[in-house]
Amino acid sequence: MSKINSFKSKKTIKVNGKDYVIYSLTEAEKNGLKDISKLPKSLKVLLENLLRYEDNSTVDKIQINAIQSWLNTKTSDTEIAYRPARVLMQDYTGIPAVADLAAMRDAVKAKNKDPKKINPLSQVDLVIDHSVMVDNYANKDSFDLNVEKEFSRNGERYSFLKWGQQAF
Repeated sequence: MSKINSFKSKKTIKVNGKDYVIYSLTEAEKNGLKDISKLPKSLKVLLENLLRYEDNSTVDKIQINAIQSWLNTKTSDTEIAYRPARVLMQDYTGIPAVADLAAMRDAVKAKNKDPKKINPLSQVDLVIDHSVMVDNYANKDSFDLNVEKEFSRNGERYSFLKWGQQAF
């Protein structure tokens, strides 16, 4: 999270007795980011992200002001550093990513370093899009037989995913 709060947007709210840190665009507008309430929602999302991660290294006031100045020019040449809070991956990209992370951990361990330092920097939700093949039908054991065949075909994949869920 942000160590710098140039536009005094960082606030704490309490919901059901629990404190949450937010970055208020209303407060940012009061503290120098004029008229940002007029921005399109997509740019408001990007602006909140920049306020959240402002550190004067990867995110600075120039990037934040570039979003605000879009109101006047409807364009910007300023590159921004967007950091997603969550990454959604389908299994065909997520499984190789988990395998890559495991390989990186092995390489780090081989150098006598702590492999637990290799982790995703953002939360990742892996969606497994899977269809069960129907090999047996029209009898009372069809479901059980199809499930058994399914685990026979994909057991290694399921085991790897379960391991990855625990490891990362």
